[in-house]
Amino acid sequence: MTAIGDFLGGIYLWVKAFHIVAVISWMAGMLYLPRLFVYHAERAAVPGELRDTLKVMQRKLLKGIVNPAGIAVWILGLTLVFTPGVVDWSAPWVYVKAALVVALTVYHHMLVRWWRAFAEDRNVHSGRFYRIWNEVPAVIMIAIVIMVIVRPF
Repeated sequence: MTAIGDFLGGIYLWVKAFHIVAVISWMAGMLYLPRLFVYHAERAAVPGELRDTLKVMQRKLLKGIVNPAGIAVWILGLTLVFTPGVVDWSAPWVYVKAALVVALTVYHHMLVRWWRAFAEDRNVHSGRFYRIWNEVPAVIMIAIVIMVIVRPF
């Protein structure tokens, strides 16, 4: 093993632990932010204190939790991927999991786009739209957990 491989192997459990914490934080934010969008679309269409409060909540959630957690997930996840002996590249589930993580990242970017629309008072979607999209990260998360734990193929 190389010096880098030895180093990565030595910190493996720490990286894995912080990766799990980052994933939990990222998912919590991506599940909650669309709920705020629902409230904003349904109850705060006109200027006022509620709309302003929801804008602040959305910004703080996105900038303070979702974005940093998403970055941490990727950095820590790639660190795990490059740790010798952690990934069996012959297993198909690894590629399915990777595709699902990319899908979550695309969803994250969709949240950013929708957040900007609310921040600029130009949202065009209904509360129902955001309710439906709110289910997407949960479904993807379930599939990822199954890939990692069950490894069905």
